[in-house]
Amino acid sequence: MKHSDNNPQQKGFSYVEVLVATMLVAIALVPAMNALQMGIMGVNVHKTSTTEHFCRLRKIEELQAQPFTNLLAAAKVAANTTTATYFSDESTRNDLPCYDPTGDSQQKLRRLVYIALYDADADPFTIANLNDTDNDPYTGNTANLLWVKVITEGSAQGLETLISR
Repeated sequence: MKHSDNNPQQKGFSYVEVLVATMLVAIALVPAMNALQMGIMGVNVHKTSTTEHFCRLRKIEELQAQPFTNLLAAAKVAANTTTATYFSDESTRNDLPCYDPTGDSQQKLRRLVYIALYDADADPFTIANLNDTDNDPYTGNTANLLWVKVITEGSAQGLETLISR
């Protein structure tokens, strides 16, 4: 604020001072607004990721509550680790339990379930397993351990677990 020596009663800011201050605030707000926009976008991404995770977790818990014989039958029908089982959500159902929180409220998150026999291929407590040496953990003939994977359709994220008899 500039005071004139000739007029000691003059108070306030000059037009140039107000203009400079306004420009400084405007220049400083641009990066702040960009940071705020990135933060808002990050919240939506995290919200989707969290929702998908808990939908997959819910499906894993549903599978763990199933009788082992039902899961074993599904593994035998699928016959490999890349074929989704009938425990997957049907794409035509209107009552899927999981919704996309960032998109259309009616867009459902379909969960795909993969189940396979699991023989672990190598005994972790020994140096070599003499019974099965093909280095493929899904080719054993034991039916006491199942590998279960749940993914959300269209996502690279998934949950895996082993279920025993």
